[in-house]
Amino acid sequence: MSCRLLLIGPPGAGKGTQAQRLSQALGVPAISTGDIFREHLRNETELGLKAKAFMDAGNNVPDSLTNDLVRDRLSQPDAADGFLLDGYPRTTDQVRALDEYLAEHHAAMDAVVELVAQPDVVVERLKQRALDQGRADDDESVVRHRLAVYAEQTAPLIDVYAERGLLAKVDGIGEIAEVTERIERELAARGILFTA
Repeated sequence: MSCRLLLIGPPGAGKGTQAQRLSQALGVPAISTGDIFREHLRNETELGLKAKAFMDAGNNVPDSLTNDLVRDRLSQPDAADGFLLDGYPRTTDQVRALDEYLAEHHAAMDAVVELVAQPDVVVERLKQRALDQGRADDDESVVRHRLAVYAEQTAPLIDVYAERGLLAKVDGIGEIAEVTERIERELAARGILFTA
């Protein structure tokens, strides 16, 4: 089954965890811009070095770099029949770039799942993740800045997708399996069925 989804929500809302679970259940690749950027950082590619300064400050990587990277990833064979985007699009310019890519391929988004989480809960989650994974981008001041950037740049996308009738709001707080079940219920109501 072809399925194109987007997970949206503030940093630390659980998008990455849920993307992996849903990817397996739906049989489509989870595509995370954060993971792609971190892989480029590890490999010290030109893009990785450009992205590093933005990421370390808690800012989004510029749209032009991000759009090219995502376009390249979506053109790979494993994404031909669907994908689950995590962390993209983050701005209205990125929405336009994604819309253009999908139109070129005679495709459309099937649903957008917004994971809702309170800022203080998110900060505590990410402080713990920083300890567990040693991630410099999870420092509390950086996290609070990322939340402000999210509210300013990304939250308006929620209105765009709500107007298109694609938005499903899901409480992102709770046990991982409970959150997955909530998402699955919302998607099933939209006719998106799970293979696993």
